[in-house]
Amino acid sequence: MNRLPSDFTLNNLSRRGFLKGVGATGALVLAASWGWQDAFAEDKKFGAEGMPHGWVDDPKVYVSIDADGTVTVICNRSEMGQGVRTSLSMVVADELEADWARVKVKQAPGDEARYGNQDTDGSRSMRHWFEPMRRCGAAARTMLEQAAAAQWQVPLAECRAQLHKVVHQPSGRELGYGDLAVAAGALAVPARDSLRLKTASQFRYIGKEATRAIDGEDIVNGRAVYGADVHFEGMLFATVARPPVYGGKVKSVDDSAALKVPGVIKVIPIDSRPLPSEFQPLGGVAVVASNTWAAIKGRDALKIEWDDGANASYNSIEYRKELEAAAQKPGKVVRSTGDIDGALGGADSSLEATYYLPHLAQAPMEPMVAVARFQEGRCEAWAPSQAPQVTRERIAERLGIGFDQVTVNVTLLGGGFGRKSKPDFILEAAVLAKAFPGKAVRVQWTREDDIHHSYFHTVSAEYLKAGLNKDGMPAGWLHRTVAPSITALFAPGMNHEAAFELGMGFTNMAYAIPNVRLENPEAAAHTRVGWYRSVSNIPHGFAIQSFVDELAHKAGEDPLKYQLRLLGPDRKIDPRTLSEEWNYGESPERYPIDTGRLRTVLETAAKAAGWGRELPKGRGLGLAVHYSFVTYVAAVIEVEVKADGTLIVHKADIAVDCGPQINPERIRSQFEGACVMGLGNAVLGEISFKDGKVQQDNFHMYEVARMSLAPREVQVHLVTPPGEVPLGGVGEPGVPPIAPALCNAIFAATGKRIRSLPVRYQLQGWQQASA
Repeated sequence: MNRLPSDFTLNNLSRRGFLKGVGATGALVLAASWGWQDAFAEDKKFGAEGMPHGWVDDPKVYVSIDADGTVTVICNRSEMGQGVRTSLSMVVADELEADWARVKVKQAPGDEARYGNQDTDGSRSMRHWFEPMRRCGAAARTMLEQAAAAQWQVPLAECRAQLHKVVHQPSGRELGYGDLAVAAGALAVPARDSLRLKTASQFRYIGKEATRAIDGEDIVNGRAVYGADVHFEGMLFATVARPPVYGGKVKSVDDSAALKVPGVIKVIPIDSRPLPSEFQPLGGVAVVASNTWAAIKGRDALKIEWDDGANASYNSIEYRKELEAAAQKPGKVVRSTGDIDGALGGADSSLEATYYLPHLAQAPMEPMVAVARFQEGRCEAWAPSQAPQVTRERIAERLGIGFDQVTVNVTLLGGGFGRKSKPDFILEAAVLAKAFPGKAVRVQWTREDDIHHSYFHTVSAEYLKAGLNKDGMPAGWLHRTVAPSITALFAPGMNHEAAFELGMGFTNMAYAIPNVRLENPEAAAHTRVGWYRSVSNIPHGFAIQSFVDELAHKAGEDPLKYQLRLLGPDRKIDPRTLSEEWNYGESPERYPIDTGRLRTVLETAAKAAGWGRELPKGRGLGLAVHYSFVTYVAAVIEVEVKADGTLIVHKADIAVDCGPQINPERIRSQFEGACVMGLGNAVLGEISFKDGKVQQDNFHMYEVARMSLAPREVQVHLVTPPGEVPLGGVGEPGVPPIAPALCNAIFAATGKRIRSLPVRYQLQGWQQASA
């Protein structure tokens, strides 16, 4: 499966007390670490310009066995429903031959020295950790077998670990893991090449369907600790009135009425920082009280006059016009192959289209919340964070204390989707805690706070033009993507998308088209733009897959057959031959773009959906395929559109090739969730601005998918790739193909083409027309 770098190491930390901070000292403690010298080259380069951590990775893994036989896995990635605690622990347990009922997991605090990069993003936890976790488990198993052989004074070859015990095969004698842990802890770690890894047929948990979630019972019965569950005696509660416009400041504040609200203790200004804001708080005025309700009512009573600043004129409608106008003009060329001008000029026919996607908010079900306590020059925070290390760094900088004087504890996340990678809300808690030494202070965001002050998914205009041969196939392909960049958070003048954004379904487009030019005109950011589940794959995938369906219709050809012809012969493409080197931070040699795998997921989803069957009037099938986070995904969606515009999604068939399937239940769950989220994005999602202010307040205005929009049936089809390939991502690749598959299905059902999201506007127009 995955091949480890040469600098992979295993260490025995049993006698160092290294893990006391997380309560897993153990009789036997192993640590695994490795480096990726050449990976994430683009982000390393950009990191010098201020992008903290980026995607640079140096994971470390810790596993301990106590004298009572309990196995504890330290998880350094954040759990937000993707099942990372279960999946990573499961891999260790399998190679260790551990009894799953005796395996525990502990969440690591933010500490790069111990745990490597802990940013939970990029759909990379399992693909980077699978082999090290296996080898940690195998090393511990081997050491337990060695300890048993020494105690029995028998050859090591006669001893085999079996479900939490070591058995002497000739005699049948047994010793439990707890009986052997102390002796095993005194041994040297076996050489890496000597480890005996299981074969796939020997796996007990890996690739199986029935492994119980390691923290599922705690979540169901309420014992699990989320951000808002952290509580200390005498804790204070705070809410913050933030500038309604990005970059705005307080001109004046009258807090007299707020201070009269029962329970309000103090009103404290929070200073803003000059734009670009990076991960700093937006500033504003905080109300600190004895309970959350008092803090909210006190905030309501504040009389604040705002200076809205440079973004006060930001208007979604006008900005859309700017983006679409920019898309019609030449921009920065980021990929050029062949003679595009000749191909377009000499084409038998042509087709062009512009697609638009608005801002989106992550809107996790758990709004932002954080607790911090400052005492004796130290700050400790508890928060649902996807990025505990950058949080630790920013707290130290903001409070003017040493990095070693900051501790960040990670709770469970009630959803994240990229929003909780940014620690602005945790910094607010730290700033306020410093004003009340020794007291824990909790900052609670409301849903309105979350929607008004998110790090929004970028707005985007996508222009495509194809020059077509007589057979309807494109001889030339021009695509311009125009969108504010995430990099605008970190430095001024960042008006072009970064290589990592362009490499998400744009510059790595793999269709067999001889003449291609891809351009990126400028677009300025007027609000905070940040990571959102699947990031720039969403606009790029929507535009390209919608356009391919339009081309198929123009050619008078079945969309599936057209897609397969457009892919060309099966081949493995070095992504460096397409554009700047960006392949989700992975080695281009190990992770080429494989058009044969794209073909297979297309054919799999289409077959499962019964592609080509006759459907009743008003029903249609639509398909789309996309490569992201080194995983191949195709979706076929069946919809019904009533005469009044009512939309019913009957079924979604999603074919996934993510390489080896470690935890199939979690893979299916992630893609089912991605399908529902993708539908919500496409049909309902829009954040709009007027006078620089977000126009949506809560879920009645910024709608997320309800049960009525979810497919009546979702089938996730796991595709086993040919040969031996490395692991791909799972958390994010399911989102991009959903919107284009949906819109293509609506066209098949109605003959009406949708090029602008959200879909609900078109549906409302149809309802009005039918009335």
